[in-house]
Amino acid sequence: MDTPFIELTPTDRQILNSYAHMLDGLGAYLGEGYELVLHSLESLDHSVIKIINGHYTGRKEGSPITDLALKMLGELEKDPGRTVSPYYNTNKSGSVLRSCTIPITGEHGRIIGLLCMNFHMEIPLSSILQTLVPPQSTVTTAAPAETFSESIDDLILSSLSETKEAVYGDPNITSANKNKEIVFQLYQRGIFNLKDAVIKVAEQLNISKNTVYMHIRNFKNQS
Repeated sequence: MDTPFIELTPTDRQILNSYAHMLDGLGAYLGEGYELVLHSLESLDHSVIKIINGHYTGRKEGSPITDLALKMLGELEKDPGRTVSPYYNTNKSGSVLRSCTIPITGEHGRIIGLLCMNFHMEIPLSSILQTLVPPQSTVTTAAPAETFSESIDDLILSSLSETKEAVYGDPNITSANKNKEIVFQLYQRGIFNLKDAVIKVAEQLNISKNTVYMHIRNFKNQS
Protein backbone atom coordinates (compact mmCIF):
# COMPACT_ATOMS: atom_id res chain seq x y z
CA MET A 1 0.00 0.00 0.00
CA ASP A 2 1.26 3.50 -0.86
CA THR A 3 2.60 5.68 1.91
CA PRO A 4 0.17 8.64 2.14
CA PHE A 5 1.60 11.97 1.00
CA ILE A 6 -0.78 13.62 3.45
CA GLU A 7 -3.25 12.16 5.92
CA LEU A 8 -6.78 13.21 5.04
CA THR A 9 -9.32 13.90 7.77
CA PRO A 10 -12.99 12.88 7.41
CA THR A 11 -13.76 16.53 6.63
CA ASP A 12 -11.08 16.58 3.92
CA ARG A 13 -12.66 13.52 2.31
CA GLN A 14 -16.09 15.15 2.35
CA ILE A 15 -14.67 18.22 0.65
CA LEU A 16 -13.04 16.17 -2.10
CA ASN A 17 -16.22 14.15 -2.52
CA SER A 18 -18.22 17.35 -3.02
CA TYR A 19 -15.78 18.38 -5.77
CA ALA A 20 -16.17 14.98 -7.41
CA HIS A 21 -19.93 15.54 -7.66
CA MET A 22 -19.32 19.07 -8.94
CA LEU A 23 -17.19 17.74 -11.80
CA ASP A 24 -20.17 15.91 -13.29
CA GLY A 25 -22.17 19.13 -13.54
CA LEU A 26 -19.17 21.16 -14.69
CA GLY A 27 -18.39 18.61 -17.38
CA ALA A 28 -21.98 18.66 -18.64
CA TYR A 29 -21.92 22.47 -18.71
CA LEU A 30 -18.55 22.96 -20.43
CA GLY A 31 -18.95 20.14 -22.94
CA GLU A 32 -16.67 17.63 -24.59
CA GLY A 33 -13.79 20.02 -25.22
CA TYR A 34 -12.70 20.04 -21.58
CA GLU A 35 -10.80 17.44 -19.63
CA LEU A 36 -11.51 17.89 -15.92
CA VAL A 37 -9.31 16.16 -13.37
CA LEU A 38 -9.66 15.95 -9.61
CA HIS A 39 -6.48 15.03 -7.74
CA SER A 40 -6.33 13.91 -4.12
CA LEU A 41 -2.96 14.53 -2.47
CA GLU A 42 -3.40 11.53 -0.22
CA SER A 43 -1.56 9.42 -2.78
CA LEU A 44 0.61 11.02 -5.44
CA ASP A 45 1.04 7.67 -7.20
CA HIS A 46 -2.72 7.33 -7.70
CA SER A 47 -3.88 10.90 -7.23
CA VAL A 48 -6.62 11.05 -9.90
CA ILE A 49 -9.89 10.27 -8.12
CA LYS A 50 -12.23 11.71 -10.76
CA ILE A 51 -11.74 12.53 -14.43
CA ILE A 52 -13.98 13.71 -17.26
CA ASN A 53 -12.89 13.29 -20.91
CA GLY A 54 -9.65 11.61 -19.89
CA HIS A 55 -9.06 10.49 -23.50
CA TYR A 56 -7.35 13.82 -24.21
CA THR A 57 -4.37 12.87 -22.05
CA GLY A 58 -4.91 9.11 -21.82
CA ARG A 59 -5.52 9.19 -18.06
CA LYS A 60 -8.10 7.50 -15.89
CA GLU A 61 -8.99 7.22 -12.21
CA GLY A 62 -5.94 5.96 -10.34
CA SER A 63 -3.42 7.71 -12.59
CA PRO A 64 -0.54 9.56 -10.90
CA ILE A 65 -0.08 13.27 -10.45
CA THR A 66 1.93 15.08 -13.16
CA ASP A 67 5.35 16.62 -12.72
CA LEU A 68 3.97 20.07 -13.57
CA ALA A 69 1.20 19.71 -10.99
CA LEU A 70 3.84 18.79 -8.40
CA LYS A 71 5.86 21.89 -9.32
CA MET A 72 2.79 24.11 -9.09
CA LEU A 73 1.83 22.50 -5.78
CA GLY A 74 5.22 23.43 -4.36
CA GLU A 75 4.81 27.01 -5.56
CA LEU A 76 1.31 27.26 -4.07
CA GLU A 77 2.49 25.95 -0.72
CA LYS A 78 5.29 28.53 -0.65
CA ASP A 79 2.97 31.35 -1.69
CA PRO A 80 -0.69 30.59 -0.77
CA GLY A 81 -1.77 33.97 -2.15
CA ARG A 82 -0.34 33.20 -5.58
CA THR A 83 -2.74 34.05 -8.39
CA VAL A 84 -4.01 31.04 -10.32
CA SER A 85 -3.58 31.75 -14.03
CA PRO A 86 -4.25 29.73 -17.20
CA TYR A 87 -1.27 28.27 -19.05
CA TYR A 88 -0.69 26.32 -22.26
CA ASN A 89 0.37 22.71 -22.42
CA THR A 90 0.60 19.83 -24.89
CA ASN A 91 -0.54 16.22 -24.59
CA LYS A 92 1.32 13.12 -25.85
CA SER A 93 0.06 13.59 -29.41
CA GLY A 94 1.25 17.20 -29.48
CA SER A 95 -2.20 18.78 -29.28
CA VAL A 96 -2.29 22.14 -27.50
CA LEU A 97 -4.22 22.39 -24.23
CA ARG A 98 -5.23 25.54 -22.40
CA SER A 99 -4.94 24.55 -18.76
CA CYS A 100 -5.57 25.79 -15.26
CA THR A 101 -4.72 24.16 -11.93
CA ILE A 102 -6.76 25.22 -8.90
CA PRO A 103 -5.80 24.24 -5.34
CA ILE A 104 -8.45 22.73 -3.08
CA THR A 105 -8.11 23.72 0.55
CA GLY A 106 -9.27 21.38 3.30
CA GLU A 107 -9.35 21.35 7.05
CA HIS A 108 -6.76 23.51 8.84
CA GLY A 109 -6.14 25.52 5.65
CA ARG A 110 -3.83 23.02 3.95
CA ILE A 111 -4.00 22.02 0.28
CA ILE A 112 -5.59 18.56 -0.01
CA GLY A 113 -6.24 18.34 -3.74
CA LEU A 114 -6.06 19.96 -7.15
CA LEU A 115 -8.72 20.65 -9.74
CA CYS A 116 -7.18 20.71 -13.20
CA MET A 117 -8.99 21.92 -16.32
CA ASN A 118 -7.58 21.29 -19.79
CA PHE A 119 -9.29 22.70 -22.88
CA HIS A 120 -8.45 20.86 -26.11
CA MET A 121 -7.61 23.76 -28.45
CA GLU A 122 -7.95 21.66 -31.61
CA ILE A 123 -11.53 20.57 -31.03
CA PRO A 124 -13.71 21.53 -34.03
CA LEU A 125 -15.52 24.84 -33.64
CA SER A 126 -18.76 23.10 -34.60
CA SER A 127 -18.48 20.90 -31.50
CA ILE A 128 -18.07 23.95 -29.27
CA LEU A 129 -21.01 25.76 -30.85
CA GLN A 130 -23.16 22.67 -30.46
CA THR A 131 -22.83 22.91 -26.66
CA LEU A 132 -24.08 26.51 -26.78
CA VAL A 133 -27.27 25.79 -28.75
CA PRO A 134 -30.26 24.67 -26.66
CA PRO A 135 -31.55 21.18 -27.51
CA GLN A 136 -34.78 21.19 -29.48
CA SER A 137 -36.64 19.76 -26.49
CA THR A 138 -35.84 22.83 -24.37
CA VAL A 139 -36.75 25.20 -27.18
CA THR A 140 -40.25 23.78 -27.49
CA THR A 141 -40.86 23.70 -23.72
CA ALA A 142 -40.81 26.56 -21.26
CA ALA A 143 -37.38 27.13 -19.74
CA PRO A 144 -37.24 27.68 -15.97
CA ALA A 145 -37.25 31.36 -15.07
CA GLU A 146 -34.42 32.78 -13.01
CA THR A 147 -34.35 36.20 -11.39
CA PHE A 148 -30.99 37.96 -11.23
CA SER A 149 -31.33 40.57 -8.49
CA GLU A 150 -29.00 43.13 -6.96
CA SER A 151 -30.53 42.78 -3.48
CA ILE A 152 -32.68 40.49 -1.35
CA ASP A 153 -35.52 43.04 -1.39
CA ASP A 154 -35.46 43.11 -5.17
CA LEU A 155 -35.52 39.31 -5.33
CA ILE A 156 -38.49 39.05 -2.94
CA LEU A 157 -40.51 41.77 -4.67
CA SER A 158 -39.72 40.48 -8.16
CA SER A 159 -40.78 36.95 -7.22
CA LEU A 160 -43.93 38.27 -5.55
CA SER A 161 -44.85 40.42 -8.56
CA GLU A 162 -44.37 37.51 -10.95
CA THR A 163 -46.38 35.16 -8.74
CA LYS A 164 -49.20 37.67 -8.24
CA GLU A 165 -49.52 38.15 -11.99
CA ALA A 166 -49.80 34.40 -12.56
CA VAL A 167 -52.29 33.83 -9.73
CA TYR A 168 -54.49 36.84 -10.51
CA GLY A 169 -54.60 35.76 -14.14
CA ASP A 170 -55.77 32.23 -13.30
CA PRO A 171 -59.60 32.09 -13.40
CA ASN A 172 -59.57 28.70 -11.66
CA ILE A 173 -58.36 30.28 -8.40
CA THR A 174 -61.15 31.96 -6.45
CA SER A 175 -60.68 35.49 -5.12
CA ALA A 176 -60.81 34.18 -1.55
CA ASN A 177 -57.90 31.80 -2.20
CA LYS A 178 -55.62 34.02 -4.27
CA ASN A 179 -53.46 35.26 -1.38
CA LYS A 180 -53.17 31.73 -0.02
CA GLU A 181 -52.08 30.49 -3.46
CA ILE A 182 -49.53 33.29 -3.79
CA VAL A 183 -48.02 32.39 -0.42
CA PHE A 184 -48.02 28.71 -1.40
CA GLN A 185 -46.18 29.33 -4.67
CA LEU A 186 -43.63 31.57 -2.96
CA TYR A 187 -43.16 28.87 -0.31
CA GLN A 188 -42.51 26.30 -3.05
CA ARG A 189 -39.91 28.61 -4.57
CA GLY A 190 -38.10 28.91 -1.22
CA ILE A 191 -38.64 32.67 -0.96
CA PHE A 192 -39.50 32.48 2.73
CA ASN A 193 -36.00 31.27 3.49
CA LEU A 194 -34.88 34.84 2.81
CA LYS A 195 -34.64 37.36 5.64
CA ASP A 196 -37.81 39.42 6.25
CA ALA A 197 -39.61 37.76 3.32
CA VAL A 198 -42.70 37.03 5.44
CA ILE A 199 -42.99 40.66 6.51
CA LYS A 200 -42.50 42.07 3.01
CA VAL A 201 -44.97 39.64 1.43
CA ALA A 202 -47.55 40.38 4.12
CA GLU A 203 -47.20 44.13 3.53
CA GLN A 204 -47.56 43.78 -0.24
CA LEU A 205 -50.61 41.50 0.07
CA ASN A 206 -52.12 43.70 2.77
CA ILE A 207 -52.48 40.80 5.19
CA SER A 208 -50.90 40.14 8.58
CA LYS A 209 -47.62 38.33 8.92
CA ASN A 210 -49.40 35.86 11.21
CA THR A 211 -51.64 34.92 8.31
CA VAL A 212 -48.58 34.25 6.14
CA TYR A 213 -47.03 32.15 8.92
CA MET A 214 -50.31 30.22 9.28
CA HIS A 215 -50.35 29.35 5.57
CA ILE A 216 -46.70 28.28 5.70
CA ARG A 217 -47.35 26.02 8.72
CA ASN A 218 -50.28 24.42 6.92
CA PHE A 219 -48.19 23.78 3.82
CA LYS A 220 -45.46 22.19 5.92
CA ASN A 221 -47.97 19.97 7.73
CA GLN A 222 -49.52 18.87 4.45
CA SER A 223 -46.15 17.93 3.03
